[in-house]
Amino acid sequence: MFATPAYAQALGGGALGGGGPMDMLVQFLPLVGLVVLFYFLMIRPQQQRMKKHQEMLGGLKRGDNVILSSGVHGKIVRVEDADVGVEIATGVTVKVRKGMISEVQARGTPAPANDAKT
Repeated sequence: MFATPAYAQALGGGALGGGGPMDMLVQFLPLVGLVVLFYFLMIRPQQQRMKKHQEMLGGLKRGDNVILSSGVHGKIVRVEDADVGVEIATGVTVKVRKGMISEVQARGTPAPANDAKT
């Protein structure tokens, strides 16, 4: 009962033809803006990180100190196509997929000491 006059007074009603291509553009413009924003804030940075990680994995060589995605530190002793041999302790070598390496430290980087000078 109260809404009937509001519908009758609406501009551009269905009986008049209901807008045109410009009105459709105005309706979809925010959606297109969100897609562009999503691309630049989420997809593009992830692609750049993935490319940088692949370059890092391609440059692995024997003697590099690495950190695995599980947090284990080690030194590369053998490099294969998809796997690497990582020495995590003296005489203990594990075979790891290259994708599980999260960081490569400079060759021969000294490990920080656990003792504190007081």
